[in-house]
Amino acid sequence: VHVAESGGGQVQAGGSLRLSCTVSGVTSSDYVLGWFRRPPGKVHEGVSCIRPSSGATAYVDSVKGRFTISRDVAKGTLYLQMDRLQPEDPAVYYCAVATSPPRAVGRDCRPEPSWYFDWGQGTQVTVSS
Repeated sequence: VHVAESGGGQVQAGGSLRLSCTVSGVTSSDYVLGWFRRPPGKVHEGVSCIRPSSGATAYVDSVKGRFTISRDVAKGTLYLQMDRLQPEDPAVYYCAVATSPPRAVGRDCRPEPSWYFDWGQGTQVTVSS
């Protein structure tokens, strides 16, 4: 599985960015795509996920209403539209793939880092006040 993010950069507080992630080599028919971030000095935290087989999406509370996850099937690309960026959003943002999501969650997805074993290299997002 190959995962590669792009689209990071610097933006003023209140502004927007769209991150992209190209994913290839996934052979599982039921997988989950997720976005994560690692703020300075902190561990990875989940941001959002999408499960293509069911259409389920999920967001952490801190980004609900501001961030939107989507995908372009034809392009094999995952997106994270980030609007109304705030001073607590700066981080390295990562895209990852979970090819064996736990059965206990049914058809849902969760941006739980332990699910995901194929990660991109990350893209930096900086928010200036």
